[in-house]
Amino acid sequence: MAKYADLMGGDKLTIGMIAYPGMFLQDLVGPLTVFEALMNRDIHIIWKEKKEVATGSLIKIIPNTTFAETPKDLDVLFLPGGVPGTLDLMKDKETLDFIVEKEKTTKFMTSVCTGSLILGAAGLLKGYKATSHWATLNVLKEFGAIPTEARIVEDRKIITSGGVTAGIDFGLSIAAKLRNKTYAEAIQLYIEYNPQPPFNAGSPKTASKEVKTFIGGMLIPMANQARKIAKDISKTK
Repeated sequence: MAKYADLMGGDKLTIGMIAYPGMFLQDLVGPLTVFEALMNRDIHIIWKEKKEVATGSLIKIIPNTTFAETPKDLDVLFLPGGVPGTLDLMKDKETLDFIVEKEKTTKFMTSVCTGSLILGAAGLLKGYKATSHWATLNVLKEFGAIPTEARIVEDRKIITSGGVTAGIDFGLSIAAKLRNKTYAEAIQLYIEYNPQPPFNAGSPKTASKEVKTFIGGMLIPMANQARKIAKDISKTK
């Protein structure tokens, strides 16, 4: 491996990934798969305590780092999305205070899916371009953000990405920033990330009216609830 040192070298990376009850498991696992393929790195799965975190899946996560134990200088602090977890965390003062404090010394503040609503609730998106899951994209306006329809949106040190599966794209983009493009491409090949979806329904722009009506009926109430919480938060800022 020594012959590839110029591609793989660099300072040790410190990555923090917040895991919380009610998050969407894939939001965390997609980027984690990429980050674990990086060499010379420490990955901290962070929560208030090192106890099993119930996700929206049968699979549960056990954090290895508490808020208090989190290193001061992180290269990345990451927030996954998920319902109902996101809605709860938007109102969780302890978590929001932690995020605000870490923003001061973290190189990149990041999210996948509705995780950007938590960054907004922490007051970090005012005047920033950001994205979210398509159902909650416009909720970002309530935080003074500039909703931007894109898979990955970078504005200064804030990097947000779209819903769920965008986490792999996000992870590869971050890997390229932390190391280099060739290294990120090598990870992409390693995990054989070559998406060829069987249907063209992964966006509201391409999904059929029937599909949008079906999914929208389930997600619109959640988006409305998120908007109400965001408005309440904005009134207190």
